[in-house]
Amino acid sequence: MKRCVPACSGFLLACFLAFLFQIFFFSPISPDLLLLPTPSSNFLPTNNKLQEVIKLGEGILQGPEDVIVDREGLLYTAVRDGWIKRLHKNGSWENWKRIESDSLLGITISKEGALVVCDAEMGLLKVSEDGVTVLASHVNGSEIRFADEVIEASDGNLYFSVPSTKFGLHDWYLDVLEARPHGQLLKYDPSLNETSILLDGLCFPNGVALSREEDFLVFCETWKFRCLKFWLKGNKKGKTEIFVENLPGGPDNINLAPDGSFWIGLLQLVQDKLGFVHTSISSKYLVASFPKLVKLVNGVYGKAMVVNVAADGKITRKFDDADGRVMSFVTSAFEYEDHLYLGSLNTNFIGKIPLKVT
Repeated sequence: MKRCVPACSGFLLACFLAFLFQIFFFSPISPDLLLLPTPSSNFLPTNNKLQEVIKLGEGILQGPEDVIVDREGLLYTAVRDGWIKRLHKNGSWENWKRIESDSLLGITISKEGALVVCDAEMGLLKVSEDGVTVLASHVNGSEIRFADEVIEASDGNLYFSVPSTKFGLHDWYLDVLEARPHGQLLKYDPSLNETSILLDGLCFPNGVALSREEDFLVFCETWKFRCLKFWLKGNKKGKTEIFVENLPGGPDNINLAPDGSFWIGLLQLVQDKLGFVHTSISSKYLVASFPKLVKLVNGVYGKAMVVNVAADGKITRKFDDADGRVMSFVTSAFEYEDHLYLGSLNTNFIGKIPLKVT
């Protein structure tokens, strides 16, 4: 019996060392520490307004990540089964075009009336009545792995984000855990059929929007809890500065409102009481090795929040669902005719709320 004790101890030690070796040397991430936002006493209080949403297309929309409305009043969204669906003014839904993909993300309407779609697998696509065309699949000889959000300028140039050149859509939270800058802001010039890198080394750049005068872009850095401004015109052209920071959630998509302000969907990136994971390199290695732990730490399913930010970067309004009872993982907010339309990767409907009190 006494001889068995050292043998068992040695076996357990070997198993433990093998476990550590697996976690640290075969980890999918090479992590850095992540500074979480400091709670602000000046931030707008919880109101649970998102629990009052009207549910559009309930049961027929699977994870409508983004929402856009064209000049004719047709609402478009792309869902997980590859369908681009549109809602007519009479309230009827149409299965418009289908793409063989489960990774359709940001959408916008081009000046010619076509839909421009970001596909995390294929790149930047144009979708029209004539079919689907790939606009951009590579940049500087490298494949675009994670096209996310896009906006078109009046000159036809398309600006779009690539949150990570290391991780794909289905592993996006590994980029949050790693907390190293792998993102890009790209530009597609249709006159030259060329894609170029405007900014590199960004921290999960997500939503992209143009100012009303188109003199600057605003783009979201999700796990930096901030949005940056990139100047397109004037004496600051080509420079980057902070637009809004220390947000109470990770900014996802951003859309220009008719009054020149911006609507931003915010994600709860970390579960309550698990923020310590992002302050410990060892904890990050451990979590990244087990998908169930990743889901446990990831807090996006716990609540929903959108904010309205003025052109000067000041937050003026907030709507939320503090416990995710009706809406969670809200990724986009688009204003049209005094209503806000909300996309989410965790609902089977688009949320709609009035912005004017009658």
